[in-house]
Amino acid sequence: MKEVTIYKIKGLYRDDFRIKGYEFGKGKKALCIVGAMRGNEVQQLYVCSQLVKKFRQLEEEGRIENGKKILIIPCVNPYSFNTQKRFWCTDNTDINRMYPGYNLGETTQRIADAVFRVVSEYPIGIQFASYYMPGEFLPHIQMMDTGIDYVDLAKQFGMPYVVRRRVRPYDTTTLNYNWQIWDTKAFSFYTTTTTTIDPSSAGQALLSILSFLAKQDIVKYHGPGGVASRVISDTELVSVQTAKSGIFEKMVEVGRNVRAGTPLANIIDPYVGTILETLYAPCDCTVFFMHSDPLTYANTAVFKLVPAE
Repeated sequence: MKEVTIYKIKGLYRDDFRIKGYEFGKGKKALCIVGAMRGNEVQQLYVCSQLVKKFRQLEEEGRIENGKKILIIPCVNPYSFNTQKRFWCTDNTDINRMYPGYNLGETTQRIADAVFRVVSEYPIGIQFASYYMPGEFLPHIQMMDTGIDYVDLAKQFGMPYVVRRRVRPYDTTTLNYNWQIWDTKAFSFYTTTTTTIDPSSAGQALLSILSFLAKQDIVKYHGPGGVASRVISDTELVSVQTAKSGIFEKMVEVGRNVRAGTPLANIIDPYVGTILETLYAPCDCTVFFMHSDPLTYANTAVFKLVPAE
């Protein structure tokens, strides 16, 4: 394992800002993994730490294929972790809305530029991403539908779902989108949580990536091959929205298969405790995403469901 500095900013009053990467193997660049880009992406940081630990073991055991190099960047935004802020700590900008970056621009643009110059040299890229809304996901692979089709490669992760996501205007400044435009086969990997640690889904992600890399002849690994992936579009997901604001009392778990009419959650009056609203499954489905905060606002999509085949 080789520790490298991807980017450094001189600190005036505290330690320098550094983005660290960890290289494994030697030779042709084969795969890059990027973790937390925001200061609350604790799960994403944790997963990458476990990957660094595992790849160090694989390298010591000679199980990284000759002539292949892997790069892992566990965290792109350590300052925001230190100050417990989701976005850049001085101006609240989002690094993942700054790609491909600009080396003469604002600080977050310069960070994005430095990172992208390095990661764009890899043919396969995996980003551990988080959702803009607080909640829990059924672990899955997501890829932007930019017109570049490599969904068969996404299936090789062996995850239950591969989601093809339509590109929205704000996506054009994200890492995943720019990776694809610059000819990297890019995947967003969603585990269950963001702000808390979930060892189970982190372990699932690690095994999935090892299985994927074995199929690409990047590592030597024999283990569970995963399951046959169901490919869906984000337009197929069924949203369940609240009509009332209040305390969110869940009645199901992420990943559960439910029948039409099954109660999903209650919205409770925070002062008198009465049930303001009960949310029901509109169809036979699997719970794909669920709101996780104890409070919710009206007109909020608190569930996303995958209709049964």
